[in-house]
Parts: sequence; C-alpha cells; structure tokens
Amino acid sequence: MIRTKRKITKLRGSRSNGGGCTKKRRGAGHKGGKGRAGGKKHHWTWVVKFDPDRFGKHGFKRNKSIVKKSNPVNLDYLNVNSQELLKKGIASKEGDSIVIDVTDLGFNKVLAKGNLSIPLTIKSPSFSTSAQEKIENAGGEAIILE
Repeated sequence: MIRTKRKITKLRGSRSNGGGCTKKRRGAGHKGGKGRAGGKKHHWTWVVKFDPDRFGKHGFKRNKSIVKKSNPVNLDYLNVNSQELLKKGIASKEGDSIVIDVTDLGFNKVLAKGNLSIPLTIKSPSFSTSAQEKIENAGGEAIILE
C-alpha cells in the first residue's frame, strides 16, 4: 500500500518516531552498513537498479582503426580451388599459369601452408617469405600489390 503521508511528520513529538525502542536506530547497522557495504550481497538489487556501472572495467579502449588485421590465405587453398576460380571468372589464365588476385577473394596475405602442383601468378598485398619461395619453385610468380 502506498503511504499517503510521511511517517516522519506523523510521528513528530514521539520519542522514537515509530522505530520501536529508542536504542534500535543508533548505528549504521540498521541500514545495512556504511558507504558501499553489501554491494555484492544484501544491497545487490539496489546496485543493479541505481548504480549498474559500479563494478567492472571502465576506461580507454584501443582504436580499432589503427590495428591492422591480416586476413591470410594458404597456398593449398589456392592450389585446390584454382580451377573453380577460373570457372567463376575470379581468376584468369595467362600462358601456362593462372593469375589469382587474392584481394578479390577477401584476403590480404598469402601464407605457405601446402604445396603448389601448378604454376600460379598470385597478386597480394603481402606474402610470407616461405610462400614466395614455394610459388617461385613451382614456376609461378608472386606480385606484391601496393
């Protein structure tokens, strides 16, 4: 039930203002502790309602635009899927080698996992050194895009 009048005004002039024995409301024990006491225990519902940012980390975050993320692709993926890429029109054929631009596939780095069985000309913003060696040993070419 909603109280229509404040109890404190109603009980002015009485000795204990509706608190029972006069010794009962002396310390901070009647309100559950001083300051931030009980924030994770008996005052938790108050914290959730009125101060939800009390706990946890707050502060600076790294700027995500500065951090460059590499999206790599391995040589074995390009070796296996080179014929399918030709059929789809993503790759083209020049002479005896297939030309693949990995940026068209959404990648920006070529790594050296796997082996090449056919000569590939691969265009990419960056290569690992071992990937460049494997491409050249298979008779292909690694072209670095700027």
